[in-house]
Amino acid sequence: MTRVTGAWLTDPAAQQVCRVLTDAGHQAWFVGGCVRNALLGAPVADLDLTTDARPDVVIQLATAAGLKVIPTGIDHGTVTVIVKNTPFEVTTFRRDVATDGRRAVVAFANTMVEDAGRRDFTMNALYAGPDGVVVDPLGGLPDLFARRVRFIEDADQRIREDYLRILRFFRFHAWYGADGLDANALAACAANIDGLASLSRERVTAELFKLLAAPDPAPTVASMAAAGVLAQILPGADAAPLAVLIHIEGAAGLPPSANRRLGALGGDPAGALKLSKRDALALEHMRSDLPLPELAYRHGAEAAINQAAITAAVLGHEIDTSIKKSAQFAASQTFPMQAADLMPDLQGPALGRAMKEAEAAWIASGFTLTKTELLLRLRG
Repeated sequence: MTRVTGAWLTDPAAQQVCRVLTDAGHQAWFVGGCVRNALLGAPVADLDLTTDARPDVVIQLATAAGLKVIPTGIDHGTVTVIVKNTPFEVTTFRRDVATDGRRAVVAFANTMVEDAGRRDFTMNALYAGPDGVVVDPLGGLPDLFARRVRFIEDADQRIREDYLRILRFFRFHAWYGADGLDANALAACAANIDGLASLSRERVTAELFKLLAAPDPAPTVASMAAAGVLAQILPGADAAPLAVLIHIEGAAGLPPSANRRLGALGGDPAGALKLSKRDALALEHMRSDLPLPELAYRHGAEAAINQAAITAAVLGHEIDTSIKKSAQFAASQTFPMQAADLMPDLQGPALGRAMKEAEAAWIASGFTLTKTELLLRLRG
């Protein structure tokens, strides 16, 4: 008998949600990521529960127990039950009725086996009761312990139900897979890459960022490139610099950054993906051709360090160990002149040009020129 343990399982709030269902004669199961991660010894973040109770019954039972309920996805069988400010998503067993590669029409199901059959990978079709006992309806435990990411039943069919599963396959391998990708799954991904064009850029971007946040996504991204997936979602990208960048991050003590790793891949992320304004601006800065001191001074040490790391990765070089110190020094500098220092002698465009000239000279000096020295240069 396989069991999961953890504070998330014994948490009184989680147990209360389960009791609301089981005391009324219904099933309550933790499912998916929380079970998978607990078995792997990985951190557990989101708790998802599933039940044979229909959504209206879940709402009725939770409300009667004095709990707040929000019908967050009631059309798909999901309601959110809130216990002491902690939300729990509770979803009724479901089965797919129709799919179009982007979304599914679902119907409620009566059994766990039906519910498990509509999921993507065997390692995600694992259930645990409130007592921690694991139920494995589709034989996913051997795959999980072998760290083998395998589609449920026919890989081609699973992908055609939702083409995002191509990216999810690579993402899950980057986080949980061992060496070597499942051959059937990889072949199915390569055969269905055209379907990726039907996905929204938001969904693709979110999935890619999750993948790139893995401890070492470089081997997986290389496999994506070999299968034609990388070129489909990010034309012009080159997977090769990513492995060098991962090495540089470790050697330089840089925290993992999905955006930095995206920058190392090249291509046109801003055009191919749907980046947030913050990520797009950060990416623009780290791919800037400004000299490091000026980049750090204008946009911060992080932008300059990222730029140096990406440049080194693309060139296949080690990063200069003094980069961090130099970038932090440049970012802390304050230009010693103000426009008022040149007025009233200079006005308008002439004043702007003089200030730019003085600032450029100050940066070129390594931020050493004083205001007096700058004024002498301008007036000399």
